[in-house]
Amino acid sequence: MKRYLITTTSLVSLFAALPAFAEGEAPTPDVVGLDIGQLVVTATRTPQPLYRVGSSITVLSEDAIKSSQAVVVSDLITQTPGVSFSRNGGTGGLTSLRIRGAESDHTIVVIDGVKLNDPSSTGGGYNFANLLSGDISRIEILRGAQSTLWGSQAIGGVVNVVTAAPKKPFEASAEGEGGSRATGYGKLAAGGVDGKLMWRLGGDYYTTDGISAFVNGRERDNYQRVGATGRLRYDVTDAVSVDLRGMFSRGHSHIDSSPAPLFVLTDTLEFGIVKEYVGYGGVNFSLFNGQLKNRVAYTYTDTGRDNFNPDQAVTTRTFDARGKNKRFEYQGSYSFVEGWDATFGAEHEKSTFSSASPTPTAPNPVPAVANVSITSGYAQLQADVIRNLTITGGVRIDSHETFGSHALGQAAVAYNLNDGDTVLRASWGQGFKAPTLFNLYSDFGNTALKPESANSYDAGIEQHLFGDLLTLSATGFYRKAKDQIDFFSCFGVTGNPLCPPGKSGIYVNTGSTRARGVELQGSVDIDQFTVTANYTYTDTELTSAGNVNRGKTLTRRPKHQANLSASYQWPFDVATGFSVRYVGDTFDNAANTFVLQDYTLVDLRASWQVVENVELYGRIENVFNERYATIRNYGTPGRGAFAGARFKF
Repeated sequence: MKRYLITTTSLVSLFAALPAFAEGEAPTPDVVGLDIGQLVVTATRTPQPLYRVGSSITVLSEDAIKSSQAVVVSDLITQTPGVSFSRNGGTGGLTSLRIRGAESDHTIVVIDGVKLNDPSSTGGGYNFANLLSGDISRIEILRGAQSTLWGSQAIGGVVNVVTAAPKKPFEASAEGEGGSRATGYGKLAAGGVDGKLMWRLGGDYYTTDGISAFVNGRERDNYQRVGATGRLRYDVTDAVSVDLRGMFSRGHSHIDSSPAPLFVLTDTLEFGIVKEYVGYGGVNFSLFNGQLKNRVAYTYTDTGRDNFNPDQAVTTRTFDARGKNKRFEYQGSYSFVEGWDATFGAEHEKSTFSSASPTPTAPNPVPAVANVSITSGYAQLQADVIRNLTITGGVRIDSHETFGSHALGQAAVAYNLNDGDTVLRASWGQGFKAPTLFNLYSDFGNTALKPESANSYDAGIEQHLFGDLLTLSATGFYRKAKDQIDFFSCFGVTGNPLCPPGKSGIYVNTGSTRARGVELQGSVDIDQFTVTANYTYTDTELTSAGNVNRGKTLTRRPKHQANLSASYQWPFDVATGFSVRYVGDTFDNAANTFVLQDYTLVDLRASWQVVENVELYGRIENVFNERYATIRNYGTPGRGAFAGARFKF
């Protein structure tokens, strides 16, 4: 650890000295989110300047995504405040993100307006394993309970992903890179906007020999992924447009598993295939000279997951799951007068799932099949009640087919002082999440489960100094959750009524949990030199009375984590930078008896703008070859070097 601190300090000192010796235009910061005039969408579902938003939000711009050179989106998001992650091995392994210590399935993921969740997965959450940067132009990370506008599951927050839109009559781009572990990545995109028609198509392919998912494994678990995105908009009139969007991805990853009867992770030949289809069709129309904007849409998601073990007799298939969502949406926004805006809407969602786990003794089991519907209505008002003071309040009613109706509230305030030099923010939100179909009806299902609920609070200050050369912010947060759903293992358990005969495990409501903490951010932008940094303290606890683990820290939630990134633009069209990520100790089990040690990762990167439309770049990840773990017994990548080129046409 001392070696890393000395090296990092030396690098910071070097970069700090550079601005005195060079001239030119400063690069875009790697992590954006402290520009109060920046437009954001996720907090209110309509574009708003950041100074009117009372919730905590970070924005990753297209330039930020590009300069980071990150291929895997989860690697990029975890550089932002309050976000931690765990992954089953290397790239392509099951990837879970947690915002402010919430469960991984307490985060809503939205891609081009479509909410992604897999009804056939354990908690209905989103697996970030197959989400690559591809044709993405913008990511917004909204922290805190956001169920009023975004619905059931947004207890921890929302990640909103937007793919690129063309700006010229015709444009195209290509990128390719290769490097360690026989890794290759390429992407193509083309599109145009001319008159009433806008269109864009993109595709990418990723392959790597990878690492062994099992930390002590001898064989590498490779991963391949192919993806495509498309969008089209046609302006029928100045007030009416038709919008079509779609996405497809297929990931093929080798995995190591824990076969019966020992259930100990080991090298295996197992592999999994995940296919994801996302569709969106909508009509936008405005009335009353644009004062009332409306959107009517149908969205569709289809996720299929299959696991195979070539060594298994009778049948090689070990798992088969399908999850589908069909959602009808209406959203309206009305501007009463300047500074007074309302957002309102209704949604109806039908989810279906099927799941089966074939074995040599039962190669053709009857799959568990179920479906459920939920109908919702919401309304939110955002008002500048006095000069520089914006108050936002909203309510949502969810009518769940199984669990009845639930009302949720949310409120936020943003106070803009000293012409934007100081912004005060505070928010409160409620969360509600019904048990998933997998929780209820899978082989581990429990139909006696109750919905999860939560109350979330945060408050903070943002300070701009010296004409935005220095920006600082601090936010405190607190969340209390009830009836949290967790998996209870029945392996080796006898006499427990939770474990009926034949059950190897079951989902139960563990009771209440608490999370509280502080997020600190800062950025320095001086000529060609830019530094961004953040630190998050997260204290989580199981607070259920009578639970044997009461008072213990929730699993895989680091108390301390920090990120530092610096970039320098040289006068001869070369940019250099580095990033440092520190993650403190975490516990890998509910009893807190197994500790995952803290770790520090250092990455270096450089790019050269050869000509206007050609850029060469390269990076070294995990420079010091740090050995670390995010999940017990699963491996993580060591040092890797990668180089590539980007072209624009």
